[in-house]
Amino acid sequence: MPLAFPSTSHGQIAFGFFNIETDMLLLENLFFFADRFCNAVVALAEQSEEAEAGVWMDGYRITNPAMMGNLHGAIRGIVLRGFIGETYRQFPFPSNPQDFRQKPYGEENRSLMQSLIAKYGSEQRICLLWKRQLSTVRVEEFVFAQRDFAQLIAYVDRGGYPQWQDDVRPVYVRTMMTKLAESASPLLDN
Repeated sequence: MPLAFPSTSHGQIAFGFFNIETDMLLLENLFFFADRFCNAVVALAEQSEEAEAGVWMDGYRITNPAMMGNLHGAIRGIVLRGFIGETYRQFPFPSNPQDFRQKPYGEENRSLMQSLIAKYGSEQRICLLWKRQLSTVRVEEFVFAQRDFAQLIAYVDRGGYPQWQDDVRPVYVRTMMTKLAESASPLLDN
């Protein structure tokens, strides 16, 4: 489930996994796979001595809200239009509450997710820019205080809400957290 996070540019914004069977994240109307986000975070941290560090990751943007769909309606199975609705048509919300856990194998559904989002959004190279002197991280037009961006990283590390199934993190998440810890990166949520 995406959660609300503070941004300095747009107030509270939605970020997170939106279906437990996929490794795709949303940030308002931007969509990208979690491994690409983790790799971009590591690349930012590796440039941490620079006053301004920037990296790119592949993703998608859906500009029309109707094309995005309705997350809460899709979870309930009553509004299955748009990208999110089609995702829930393929991967319905589990009827058993104990099955509501983020799956660490979400990347296995990547080709299906790529074909779904191609119908609703457009590919976009997404820029992440860390301005060390200002303690901000920008993801396209969304600007976060460094400590708030660290919350996004912590969210991915724990598998969002409802957390990783059996507390098993995908390799790309473990790698990101290890590299951030080894470098004592200020991007870690303390």
